[in-house]
Amino acid sequence: PETMPDTTHASGPQITVYRSASCGCCTQWGEHLATAGFRIDDQVTEAMAGVKERQGIAPETSSCHTAVVEGYVIEGHVPVASIQRLLTERPAIRGLVVPGMPMGSPGMEVRGVDAERFDVMAIAHDGSLSVFDRY
Repeated sequence: PETMPDTTHASGPQITVYRSASCGCCTQWGEHLATAGFRIDDQVTEAMAGVKERQGIAPETSSCHTAVVEGYVIEGHVPVASIQRLLTERPAIRGLVVPGMPMGSPGMEVRGVDAERFDVMAIAHDGSLSVFDRY
């Protein structure tokens, strides 16, 4: 199974990442977080549907992994820059989501394949979505 990078000596915010054992792009996203200094609490589970439901992630906005950092939910391949902005600005939202798995997003980079444009969406407490960042 894929393993997350060891971040025991990192000094950044702790982020809990829920993922299935077989997910390679999830561990690549973890490397993106680790490089920015996040401390990763890696939670391997086969009950991802329950995790997403508890965090208020609608099926149409779900991706492969779900994370929680300082009370915010992070769904999918959200770039570190957006997470850092979220933690600095602290808006009154549930969290951030990148629906699906856009090519070129962190953890989804493939050599020789052009990156897609994608949006990071803010999830309001009522479940509505708005654009938070564009890449």
